[in-house]
Amino acid sequence: MNPQLLALLTAAAWGIGGYFEKKGLHLGGLSPQMGITIRTAVALVVLGVVSFPQWKTLPQAGPKALLMMVIGGGIVAGSVGMLCYYAAIKGAPLNMVMPIAFTSPFFGVLMGIIFGGEPLTWKTAIGALLTLAGIITLTI
Repeated sequence: MNPQLLALLTAAAWGIGGYFEKKGLHLGGLSPQMGITIRTAVALVVLGVVSFPQWKTLPQAGPKALLMMVIGGGIVAGSVGMLCYYAAIKGAPLNMVMPIAFTSPFFGVLMGIIFGGEPLTWKTAIGALLTLAGIITLTI
């Protein structure tokens, strides 16, 4: 499937999911920590089933690759990021939180340039600045 279409579906899933997550937190009087625990437990089951055929690739990945996944996906994005996101959506309107929370492309571009050796082109710089300008416009 086209990567751009997959990215658009990702954005739609996260935006739509954010609405339901916020509603669930408020309707149930749940803490952000409980919300992220429910989300993660359900995701673990679904992803465990979907990824089952690929489980045999884990040993060949090597410890460094697995450590990167644990730190980046499990600790930084999956735990710290999601706990902050859930606390934010519980405490503020989605139209304020989501544009700020999804400045992630900007940070991804920075990481790619600073640590990944990716080139800083005019197109990348303008895109990053336009992303920030759009988010500032939505949140002020």
